[in-house]
Amino acid sequence: MTIIQSIILGLIEGITEFLPISSTAHLIVSAKWLQISNSVFLTSFLISIQLGAILSVAVLYAKTLIKNPKLILKIAAAFIPTAIIGLTVYKLVKNYLMDSLPTIAGALIIGGVILIILEKYFAKKSISSGIIQQSNYTELTAISYRQAALIGIFQALAVVPGVSRSAATIMGGLSLGISRKNIIEFSFLLAMPTMLAATVLDLYKTPPVLNNQEIIVWLVGLITAFITAIIGIKFFLKFIQKNNFVPFGWYRIIAGLVLIAYILL
Repeated sequence: MTIIQSIILGLIEGITEFLPISSTAHLIVSAKWLQISNSVFLTSFLISIQLGAILSVAVLYAKTLIKNPKLILKIAAAFIPTAIIGLTVYKLVKNYLMDSLPTIAGALIIGGVILIILEKYFAKKSISSGIIQQSNYTELTAISYRQAALIGIFQALAVVPGVSRSAATIMGGLSLGISRKNIIEFSFLLAMPTMLAATVLDLYKTPPVLNNQEIIVWLVGLITAFITAIIGIKFFLKFIQKNNFVPFGWYRIIAGLVLIAYILL
């Protein structure tokens, strides 16, 4: 992998990680389109580059966590079911699903359809569509432990490449009656232990032996992902103030169809 390829993948990771369009799917497909050879390093890179996105959340939401220690416990409650399910299916996902373009295409399309249907349903139920960038700490901590645990189960659906961790947690949270503002920010915060655990697990299961060039390539991708993730988060928060998730649903469907055409051709 070259530095240019690393920058491209870092940009894709940062921009797509917190949008409900599946960053994993975009990274896997982009790596294939960039003609990057399959290797242990590539697989670990695609997982560990998420550390850049983790750092962006830590920077943007450090004050939120410091002022709300109880929120950390609720994040832990959400993370536990995700971790249990993730550990159970880890080998299946890494050995078979990570490189399955048909699985990714199907997940993109089905996820897009579900996203549109649920958004229309929630709109009819008059669930508020406004969100503000500053957290309302009291409201955010009002998420119960039961709701947090269920959100963790919803998030576990994202072990399938193409499902989207962000979409699963946000739609799951809305179905539980959590406000749009709170579930989006909770999804950001839940991403930290989830992506960190995924990276640590992968490095433990398959310890990489990196040469100097690979270390540089990884660091460049990580830094790129960090910078663009901050931009991605701010864009998402601003976008959703006046829009819903329907455009993301249509994007997923179109992306899935394009991928199917690519597979067939």
